[in-house]
Amino acid sequence: MNYLAHLYLAQPNADSHFGNLLGDFRRGLVHQQWPKAVQLGLENHLLVDRFTDQHSSVRCAASLFSPQRRRFAPVALDVLFDHLLIRHWQDFTSNEFNDFCQQSYQLLNTRTELMPKRMQHVVGKMSEQDWFATYAELDGVALALDRIATRIRFRNDFAGAIEDIERHFDAFEAHFLTFFPELIAHVQTHNIELASMDTNASPTEPNTQGCKA
Repeated sequence: MNYLAHLYLAQPNADSHFGNLLGDFRRGLVHQQWPKAVQLGLENHLLVDRFTDQHSSVRCAASLFSPQRRRFAPVALDVLFDHLLIRHWQDFTSNEFNDFCQQSYQLLNTRTELMPKRMQHVVGKMSEQDWFATYAELDGVALALDRIATRIRFRNDFAGAIEDIERHFDAFEAHFLTFFPELIAHVQTHNIELASMDTNASPTEPNTQGCKA
């Protein structure tokens, strides 16, 4: 999942926001160097990633991309799923989207000094340019994906991925709406950050059934 979804699944405090986003910048880091609340946020991020990678709806969505772009499908789905979360925001929370974004930027910016350098740069750009507002429109998704294509260090055909998204948009949306509520339930069941998981509850398992025609 991309940045917005990870922050949506975090707790409403600075350490949790930092930890849940840190998962994308953790390479080479010693996890024990962070405060416990940050470590728990990082564990929640990894829980989300594992569930996402195994979910059949996500795999089916990835298969909708054309062969030349399919190797980059996880990257494209990260951005697209953030767009779809925004599109269906009121289905998942009563909080106003713009209020959530501004609060998230503020919480992250209070932890800037603790962040790895690359994370500092990304979070700075994210809040200054209000990336999440950009993701609200498909044009913004297209722009974000094409920028990612220019940063890939080898020749690729990822640019123009919005063509595949527009061609199969209804199917992408349907897969997201199957997957995301199950992801929320999975996170709530494990309840990593609040350390109050009901030991009698059965953890939610990802949907591993085949793609529906």
